[in-house]
Amino acid sequence: MRFLKGLSEKAGKAIESESARRSFADVADLSRRCALRPDELDRLAWAGALSSLGLSRREAMWQVAEVGRRAGPLYESLPPSSAPTPLPPMSALAETEADYDATGMTAGPHLLTYLRERLRQGGVLSASELWSRQDGDRVRAAGAVIVRQRPGTAKGFVFLSLEDESGIVQAIVRPDLFRENRTLIVGSPGLVVEGKLQTTDGTLSVRADLFWPLPSLPDLPSHDFR
Repeated sequence: MRFLKGLSEKAGKAIESESARRSFADVADLSRRCALRPDELDRLAWAGALSSLGLSRREAMWQVAEVGRRAGPLYESLPPSSAPTPLPPMSALAETEADYDATGMTAGPHLLTYLRERLRQGGVLSASELWSRQDGDRVRAAGAVIVRQRPGTAKGFVFLSLEDESGIVQAIVRPDLFRENRTLIVGSPGLVVEGKLQTTDGTLSVRADLFWPLPSLPDLPSHDFR
């Protein structure tokens, strides 16, 4: 709950305390016992935190919208409406994207899992598959950009950490190529890179000279130029 955006510390502690005392019967019970605001209920539903109540995310979103509109103590003890939600179920990809939006991380499949087949058709190798290639081979790799670094001692070279469902690969970018592709490299949450594979002392990296944005990725948290 510490990572859930929009949830106050007070609300998080109330949920922790009340759940230890007695399980929540339904969304209305949770809202009443923890004195949650409608927007906090929305964030819990969006993040999938109400699955313990037997609700899918869309079912939870439908119920918290109904519970959050209630006014006065007379209605607080009523259970949520049993009417089925008219909202279509979320796809697995949509749920993963919601995880990142709600908390900046996911406990489910990595986003690259959903793109792997299309990437494979384009000759893109996963981080684990790169270990089967030889030093100097020309390869393509892709991933969510989780780190962008330009150390002061690296003579202007930029180092990118690309994360996929199997691991992390480092891409090395020459200063001139970084200047030419700065907007793409800095502004894209995910990248496809092509270049020569470099294996040194048990480490693996791609000396990238071509770059493409990786489509269908939401904005992801990254550590840039630290």
